[in-house]
Amino acid sequence: MTKDDRPVLVVTNLDDPTADFVIAELHDRGVPVVRFDSGDFPATLSCSATIGGTDSWRGSLRTPSRHAALGTMRSMYYRRPSGFAFPHFDRQDERFAVAQARYGLGGVLTSLPDCLYVNHPNRIGDAEYKPAGLAAATAAGFTVPPTLITNVPDDARAFIKEHGTVIFKPISVPLYLVDGKAQTVPVTEVTADEIDGSVTGTMHLFQKRVDKVADIRVTVIGAHVFAVRIDSGLLDWRTDYSTHAYTPLAVPPAVERSMRAYLEHFRLVFGAFDFALTDSGEWIFIECNPSGQWAWMEPATGLPMTAALADLLQGGLHGQ
Repeated sequence: MTKDDRPVLVVTNLDDPTADFVIAELHDRGVPVVRFDSGDFPATLSCSATIGGTDSWRGSLRTPSRHAALGTMRSMYYRRPSGFAFPHFDRQDERFAVAQARYGLGGVLTSLPDCLYVNHPNRIGDAEYKPAGLAAATAAGFTVPPTLITNVPDDARAFIKEHGTVIFKPISVPLYLVDGKAQTVPVTEVTADEIDGSVTGTMHLFQKRVDKVADIRVTVIGAHVFAVRIDSGLLDWRTDYSTHAYTPLAVPPAVERSMRAYLEHFRLVFGAFDFALTDSGEWIFIECNPSGQWAWMEPATGLPMTAALADLLQGGLHGQ
């Protein structure tokens, strides 16, 4: 059998333990890996690409330790790269340079030939729109809590009065620093009396609180499905991981069919689904993160998620 020397691209920031686990697994298998952060462009990352006379982009990516030909990538693990920055330019020139980098380098990276994307950056962008995700979830057959997205205070008050216990959560969470440290913006309960004119300032998401007995995180990696029940007693389990108890469990067939329909809608091969589990055993859809975390659950559960992701990346399109 001919050895496959095509590399796997891993695009993420320097501090990404999840990517570290996958890269270590690929190295153990003898699979070449090229890791870089697109935010390193142009300081330590360069790219040349040409088309015309060929049916796809040809050229290379270069880092201080790696050189990769654009036409030879078997797969790309697109995780969490930092953004482009040109601090040596003034604000107007920086905006221009960022746009050239995003649509130039970014455009090349999103159109590599014969490359399996986990996930494709454009598909990630589509799926990160929470309203689009909720619409896709209802179309896929999930049960979704009543949800309002608004910047109208009276509509928010009316929604809360109609549904009783309601939570507020961010629609998107960009980097949010307090004293230089990244913060998680927690889900919180909100009452009608707390709604004031500041709601008019931007869009807000309000959702009927689900009366749950536990949370469930389901990580779909290609053909594999890994479901874990998370018992924490918290409204938002992300706020204190020390409270967690993890239990692997089977996914009801109807839920799995809906997950597959959801992923197909956004053309994703990976998804981290969150559900609230009711006392009657119903799985209520909360969200799906196309770049969600999963590695922290593997030691506690023994689920072979790292191996499954390495299998997917190693196989590339030919493994599909």
